[in-house]
Amino acid sequence: MSAELVNLAATNLSIQGNLGAVAYGLAAIGPGVGIGVVFGHSIEAMARQPEAMPVIRTNMFLGFALCEVLALLGLVAPFIFAAK
Repeated sequence: MSAELVNLAATNLSIQGNLGAVAYGLAAIGPGVGIGVVFGHSIEAMARQPEAMPVIRTNMFLGFALCEVLALLGLVAPFIFAAK
């Protein structure tokens, strides 16, 4: 193998690794906004109707978990779909 081919292969791996990091960074934006919306609206709902706090809190944590799953999928997706 020539030195040029080895350098090309190393550069290709570096670019793919950087693209995976960029993809995760972009994938984390949506869940970050979603979690902010979930907690913001649940606090507003608890302030408006304190007697419904247990139901609102349960729904808040369910919404948080669903948003967090999207972030974890964004973390795993570059590894699953990596070109080999």
